[in-house]
Amino acid sequence: MAAASRWCAAGGRRRRRRKAEEESGAAVLRRLRDARDELLSSGFWEASAGVVRGPLDAGRAWRCVCYGLGRFAACPTARLQLAFLLLLLEMLAVPPSHCFLFDPAFSELELAALEALGLCLLPENEEGKHCVNGSPTLFYMVHCGKALYNNLLWRNWSVGALSNMVIIGNSFKGIEERLPSRILERDYSYIAKILEGVEEVVLPTHPRYSDTFNDTSIHWFPAHKLEGLPAEVWEFVEEPTYEECDDLEIIRKGEEGSQHSPATAQL
Repeated sequence: MAAASRWCAAGGRRRRRRKAEEESGAAVLRRLRDARDELLSSGFWEASAGVVRGPLDAGRAWRCVCYGLGRFAACPTARLQLAFLLLLLEMLAVPPSHCFLFDPAFSELELAALEALGLCLLPENEEGKHCVNGSPTLFYMVHCGKALYNNLLWRNWSVGALSNMVIIGNSFKGIEERLPSRILERDYSYIAKILEGVEEVVLPTHPRYSDTFNDTSIHWFPAHKLEGLPAEVWEFVEEPTYEECDDLEIIRKGEEGSQHSPATAQL
């Protein structure tokens, strides 16, 4: 009898815990919907959509890769950035299954929320080294480390690949202005070399989102500008190593915790 009582009590605790988990997952999605509504009502999304719509031709079949989103279940800034991404996907008619994310910081709750949204997870930490493989690709990388952008450029270092991608993330002009040229050319040489081949437009400013989207621009790489770069720009294609970099702002492959979810992408 006592054993049966203990069994019933344990079963009750499991049910209550499962219900709490379901309710917390629903709360994450509800807060995400609220963040979406806030972006729409503030006018920030409407102004930003006008900026990004030009480079992002809605007639093309885009896919999306998102790095470094952060802990959106607990962090309002990360949640607004995810809501902005979802609005982008909606504007471009990108199916959620064509949007791939990675952040080693994602919790199990956040992984479940992303799965509920129909989004996919990249199977491993690519360190930004994602090849577009001929597909028009939007990279959403708000407030990511400089090495991620540099790695991404290296992995797609050709006119054909670069002209097929758009990056929403930290301003390349801002990186150039803040870093001594010696450091930029030594540690982030692909960012340094692409500065003459990129078009960049900053996202609109809004007092409510001064921290959320500060220093964020949309970058694209017109083929005619890339073709006008000196031939030697394309000759050196050594993979970045960052051996002399003192403040590497990314988590290297193997340093992160494992990321598990039924939504893991099969690329």
